[in-house]
Amino acid sequence: MTASNQAYDVLVAGGGNAALCAAIMARRAGARVLLLESAVKDFRGGNSRHTRDIRYMHRAANPYVTGAYEEEEFWQDLLGVTGGATDERLARVVIRESETLADWMPAQGVRWQKPLRGTLHLTRSNLFMLGGGKAMINAYYDTAARLGVEIHYRSEVGELEFQNGRFASARIFSDSGSRTAEAKTLIAACGGFEANVSWLKEYWGEAAENFIIRGTPHNQGRLLRELLQKGVKPVGDPRGCHAVALDARAPKFDGGIVTRLDSVPFGIVVNKEVKRFYDEGEDFWPKRYAIWGRLIAEQPEQIAYSIVDAKALPHFMPSVFPPVAAASIAELAIKLGLDRAALVSVVEQYNRSVRGGTFDPGSLDNCRTESLDPPKSHWATPIDMPPFYGYPLRCGITFTYLGVRVDERARVLMQNDTPTENVFAAGEMMAGNILGRGYLAGFGLTIGSVFGRIAGREAARHAGF
Repeated sequence: MTASNQAYDVLVAGGGNAALCAAIMARRAGARVLLLESAVKDFRGGNSRHTRDIRYMHRAANPYVTGAYEEEEFWQDLLGVTGGATDERLARVVIRESETLADWMPAQGVRWQKPLRGTLHLTRSNLFMLGGGKAMINAYYDTAARLGVEIHYRSEVGELEFQNGRFASARIFSDSGSRTAEAKTLIAACGGFEANVSWLKEYWGEAAENFIIRGTPHNQGRLLRELLQKGVKPVGDPRGCHAVALDARAPKFDGGIVTRLDSVPFGIVVNKEVKRFYDEGEDFWPKRYAIWGRLIAEQPEQIAYSIVDAKALPHFMPSVFPPVAAASIAELAIKLGLDRAALVSVVEQYNRSVRGGTFDPGSLDNCRTESLDPPKSHWATPIDMPPFYGYPLRCGITFTYLGVRVDERARVLMQNDTPTENVFAAGEMMAGNILGRGYLAGFGLTIGSVFGRIAGREAARHAGF
């Protein structure tokens, strides 16, 4: 079906979690909704299909989480990872409204699974989707289609027309050419620009060529740039991004969560010059894993190496790629292409600095180093049990923080802080309002779900429903 010369109540640009939540909410309100997904059907869902859990506020344990996670603890966790670089007003909207997701998501076809154990430490604060993000996305698409949302694949908004300060129509580009769609409202929910390496290079220079994009290659930022050129107020550090330590052998795009490496807290990390550059045991991995991508991006040639021994392996989820194994540290250095004497020296110095304690991967234990720079604050045990293992690490970008400023109703703000009358945003497009720095595991999906629902509700209301 062509969108040419047809008027819609709500045009949703995007096909991931935030866009689908918005489309479902608007359609349930009675609005005629067109959703545009830039990928083919088999790869629909953007970064959301690579997710597996969502952080949400709740007051007690239930069959799917092991304990309470209430508003103030949630807020303090967010404050801790952002260092205060967050809009508290919008953040608390997300936190409070997240409480209803446990029931709302299953009503759209999502199923939860029982609590998981392991290195993630998330079974109290986060819900895990049965089948992961792909199953969630499929459920949402099924619900949207059943409700009557019109879905077009291989289609994206490239140009916007405004009349008297209001959005009037969008130029849609697809494999079959371009066409115009008129709509009473627009919801921008098509992600950031992390897959646009040329744009990344504007802020990172040639280093961006060595970045790996964990998710979809379709997040090129086309609509984001168009909105900014139309005078929408930006938010977020242009260099800011959710970036993790990723196996350097991962594909350039769409490797997903299985290429992430969680070995960092249980060993040491060195750069190409065989120098440690950060405290590997600073805090629990879900609160600190998202800083490691940026740390690696700042190292020579944007590469680093995680070094562990045999006793560390049971404590983290393995990568989809096997580790490089060796009978000695010297042999491991050769296999990794590192200076042999330098790696032996770094490991020996680290081992000498370790101070005994009770090792506990589930708590901030008292195993630490002394007189070592940088220190290792927790989980410091000697690297002394062969075989020894190494993983090459790259900066793996999940999403960028540069986006558009919004208010509590998900309305996009112009440069003078005046809300646009009929343009709304959700998901990565506006996450920089709340995540100015750092990341909490499962929180991106929370922002997208909450603001997607708000945007859908408000857009339908503006359209007269």
